[in-house]
Amino acid sequence: DAPARCELHCYKEGPIRNGHVGQRPPSINPERLKDFGEEEYLNGDVKTWEMKIVSRNEELLRDALDPVAQPNSRPSRPTCNKLIRFEDISAAAFKIQSGVQKTPCMYSRLSKQYGMEIYLKKEFLQYTGSVKERGVLYLLTSLQQEQQRKGVIVASDSNFSMAVAFHASELRIPVFVIMSTSTSPVRVKMCREYGALVISYGTTAKDSQIHAKRLAQENGYLYLEEEDSAMYLSGLGTMGLEIYEQVPKLNAVIFPAGGHCGLLAGSAAALKHLNPHIAVIGVESESFPVLQQSLKTGNPIEDQPCSNHQFYGDMNGPCFGTNSLQLTGKLVDKVVTVREEDVLISMLRLLEYERATVDAEGAIGLAALVAGKLPELKNKRVAITVCSGNLELPLMRQCIDRALILDNRVCKFSLLLSDCPGDISKLLEILTREEVRVLDIKQEHAFVTSDLFSIEVTCIIETRDKIHTAQLRNALLERYPTMTWTER
Repeated sequence: DAPARCELHCYKEGPIRNGHVGQRPPSINPERLKDFGEEEYLNGDVKTWEMKIVSRNEELLRDALDPVAQPNSRPSRPTCNKLIRFEDISAAAFKIQSGVQKTPCMYSRLSKQYGMEIYLKKEFLQYTGSVKERGVLYLLTSLQQEQQRKGVIVASDSNFSMAVAFHASELRIPVFVIMSTSTSPVRVKMCREYGALVISYGTTAKDSQIHAKRLAQENGYLYLEEEDSAMYLSGLGTMGLEIYEQVPKLNAVIFPAGGHCGLLAGSAAALKHLNPHIAVIGVESESFPVLQQSLKTGNPIEDQPCSNHQFYGDMNGPCFGTNSLQLTGKLVDKVVTVREEDVLISMLRLLEYERATVDAEGAIGLAALVAGKLPELKNKRVAITVCSGNLELPLMRQCIDRALILDNRVCKFSLLLSDCPGDISKLLEILTREEVRVLDIKQEHAFVTSDLFSIEVTCIIETRDKIHTAQLRNALLERYPTMTWTER
């Protein structure tokens, strides 16, 4: 119970947001200062703050949990595999406030469509497009000076690696990123622009990891990987603090889940401490319900089949920590699963209603509402975390095209017409009268076997919505009874 002391540093030129020198951000909410205890040296243009925890009246978040045995930590990293407390999250929020954006949590136009007050926490507006910056920055600033001088190394193309590349460069920590040769060139270029030295090695992610660990051992770099250390979870949990401050009288908060459930666990710790009545809900893919299976068995599941496709990003990995899993089991009210189709429609809704281009991890929270998995939230005030927006352009086109088909707004049909002048014109007149947009039209003669003087016409058209599609289909069937409508 001895008083704890930590030292917080700021940049010499003033607080930096997104790599640029700017004005000092507004001070922390006065209601949260009680969580820090006595403060010293806050007057004037100072470069260092000291703060003391003068009492320990705060309730431990995980008193009821059994201590979890952790492997020996690396000597260069501070002791961080411990049970996090609300004080840890508050300290993290204070320390990183000048290095990450306080993103908006705004009322959404989607509220009327789903019958509840929806607020979107737009974490995709962080500099690297991901909430992972919060945990990474707190982790890096907690390293010993000697380790900061030697540098850090990571081995992946994930949002975590992007955040490490950017914030290590901002803190003038040498940073190396090992990527496999199959990594997208866009990711490699982006990581280099953030300031990291990128090395392509091996054909698989495992090859890159082995090479990174070898380089770390030979050169004294600290090998970083996404895990459930107290430092990392506390940094991620700061988003829960912000949501609670930004949206009064919250009923529920929805987070992405999956194997990497650090954001869910850390934010749940903050929210449940501030208001135990707020429902915390996690959402993961139906194809690989890693978190649900891990919660059922009580242990992290590492052999769960996962997708290797980049669409799912960081969500499809194995459950990476016992601390996160136990926090989730104690503090999270519900974990639901959604289909890939629901995620795609959710991405489309966010693009149309919020002008937000997000990936699957960013859209999966809204997908639970799209799928109708949370009827108990009707007429409630709900915050949804939109935590990632790193979607590459080719994949974005593919996702939006598929989502329009799933939403019954892009349709395809085929019909037989006589090979006479004016028949196609009559078809186009019907399409014009129904106010649809023709995306593609194709004629086929050679492979039509029904009649020598018949042609098969295939059309791809765009409609306003499901009702408009049904009206068009009825009009075409009335004129062409043998029409073939391609179902989604």
